[in-house]
Amino acid sequence: MDAELCMRAAEKIGNPNILVNLVSRRVKQLNSGGGGLSRPLVEWKPDMGAADVALTEIVEDKITYELESEAEEKAPPARSRKSRRVREL
Repeated sequence: MDAELCMRAAEKIGNPNILVNLVSRRVKQLNSGGGGLSRPLVEWKPDMGAADVALTEIVEDKITYELESEAEEKAPPARSRKSRRVREL
């Protein structure tokens, strides 16, 4: 992994935890094979790994992330419907 790309991506994202998760998810997509998500969004060289491609996509603003709003995070979980038994006498 290219250290210069890491530094530039870290400056763009800000939070290192989010950067790690973003790169990890994108690397999984790139390595999955087949489908539109597995194709790089930037020009890549044969010596580049999947992590370098993901970092380059972040630096060039090809991929981004969105955090859930606080209201969505604090929403109560949906209630499950329990089946009701009728007791016979």
